[in-house]
Amino acid sequence: MVCSLKDVASANIAETLRASADWTEEGDFQGRPVLRLGDLWMISIDALHIHAEGIDLEAEKALGRRVDEVVFLSKHRAASGRPSLTVHPIGNWNGAEFGGRERTLTPAAPDLMTSLLRRVKKEAEGLPHDVVFEVTHHGPLLSRPTLFVEIGSDEQCWEDKEAAAVLARSLLDVTVEGNPIAIGIGGGHYAPRFSEVALSRRISFGHMLPSYAMDLADADSLRRSIAMAMEASGTTTAYVHRKSMKRSEATMVSSLVRDLGGETVDSSDLESL
Repeated sequence: MVCSLKDVASANIAETLRASADWTEEGDFQGRPVLRLGDLWMISIDALHIHAEGIDLEAEKALGRRVDEVVFLSKHRAASGRPSLTVHPIGNWNGAEFGGRERTLTPAAPDLMTSLLRRVKKEAEGLPHDVVFEVTHHGPLLSRPTLFVEIGSDEQCWEDKEAAAVLARSLLDVTVEGNPIAIGIGGGHYAPRFSEVALSRRISFGHMLPSYAMDLADADSLRRSIAMAMEASGTTTAYVHRKSMKRSEATMVSSLVRDLGGETVDSSDLESL
């Protein structure tokens, strides 16, 4: 787990994690103590996390062990200011304005990410926060499976100790369940359809390609994005949010998935939780 000290929500989540369990100090990373709790390790960095390129391999060298998965602790900003708790994979479908590399995805962690969404939903019962996926966006670029967990959506929310406690409990107590993995295609930034399906059906979502990042007039470009998402998620299955696009567009997307040797699924194909 990576805490960015430039991010107030990140620092609050990390502080709550430290206070919630008996961590031990084992060495240092970039001049700051490394905390360990069983097979969980937590590091703190001075830089903003979206620019922490290659930090997984740097941490492996410092810790002397392989990093299996990376979780960045983060704030989420939205103009609405609506309280939210989100999880999402990272990478760039097109340009790289906020870290990472153009048209390059960091490997996703579908089972961990989806299991965390479910755990956060349970832990946040009674709070006014939306608990949702965000689609794949921003850096940094890493080699190991990675996700962000975030508190949104404004300064008041980032200081919310109960929201930080929800994420801390979820990270410490999550049980990672293995389920069929799929990428998500279509819909908006907050992926309400994929979130709904993940909270009710046996599926784990990897990368999610939103409608705003798709050029439906350029089949070759869209095929590359779908192939990239499949490879970085470890699956050839796609859940297409058909209601977010025209029927002809949904047909084309499904055809591109099949051209790549994949298959599409919808809710009726998935076992209920």
